[in-house]
Parts: sequence; structure tokens; C-alpha cells
Amino acid sequence: KAGGMRVDSGGMTVYTYDKDTANSGKSACMDQCAKNWPPVKAGDAKVEAPYSTITRDDGSKQLAYNGKPLYTFVKDKKAGDKAGDKVGGVWHAVSD
Repeated sequence: KAGGMRVDSGGMTVYTYDKDTANSGKSACMDQCAKNWPPVKAGDAKVEAPYSTITRDDGSKQLAYNGKPLYTFVKDKKAGDKAGDKVGGVWHAVSD
């Protein structure tokens, strides 16, 4: 957390996508979408609620928060940037 916002291990703001269904275990952001909104990689570390992991179609693990996959945004250049918040009305910075 930083300033009330959820961030990845590099301090970058993380986002959820309205087209993802909570607890479905799937991401609706693939191909070009995932290039602009890189999935937050989960790695092999054990996570505890409210965090979980999903398995993407390519087999990689993605971190989820309250059941929704997490992403960063390519236009965020430094920690604290929130350029992706409310993009297209479907992307939301994750806060407490």
C-alpha cells in the first residue's frame, strides 16, 4: 500500500478491470490488452486473503485482490502514477 492505493512490488499502482468477474479464476484482458495492462505476476509465494492467484491462458500466475485479477498500466512511469484510473470507465486503481 502507498497513500491508500494498492501497489505492486515495484510501487506501481495496480488496477482492476470491470470485464473481469470476481472469483472466476480468469482474466478478460488478453493479447493487446495485456500489453497495455500488464498482469501483476504472482510468482510462487503463498498469498493470503484478500489476495489470491489465477492461472492465465498462457499458464502464468496472476495476482488477484478480492477475487479480481490485478494489472499495472504502461503509461504509469513512476511509483505513485495513476494514469490508468477510470480509463474507458472500466479500469480502476485499487484503494482501501
